[in-house]
Amino acid sequence: MSENHEHKHHILSIKTAGIILGLLLMLTAITVAVSRIDLGFMNVAAALALATTKALLVIMFFMHMKYESRFMQGIVFLCFLILAIFIGMTFFDLAYRGG
Repeated sequence: MSENHEHKHHILSIKTAGIILGLLLMLTAITVAVSRIDLGFMNVAAALALATTKALLVIMFFMHMKYESRFMQGIVFLCFLILAIFIGMTFFDLAYRGG
C-alpha cells in the first residue's frame, strides 16, 4: 500500500534561526526582569503573555507551522484558543476569589 504524499522540507536559514533565537532570549530576559517587579496579580498575566509569545515563535518557525496548510494552522490556533480560555478562566477565578 503506497500513498503518494508530497513532503516539502522547509529548512530555516541560519539568519532566520538566529533572529528567532535572539527574540526568544530577549523575551526570556524580559520575563526574568518582569518577575522582579511587583505588579500584583498582573505578574501572572505578563508571564503568560510572554510565554505564549515564545511558544508561538517556536511553533511557527522551529516546528514549521508557518509552512503548513491553513487547515492545520486553524487546528493549532483552535487548540491555543481553547487553552487560553481555560487559563483565562483560572486566572480570573484566582484574581477575584474572595478570602
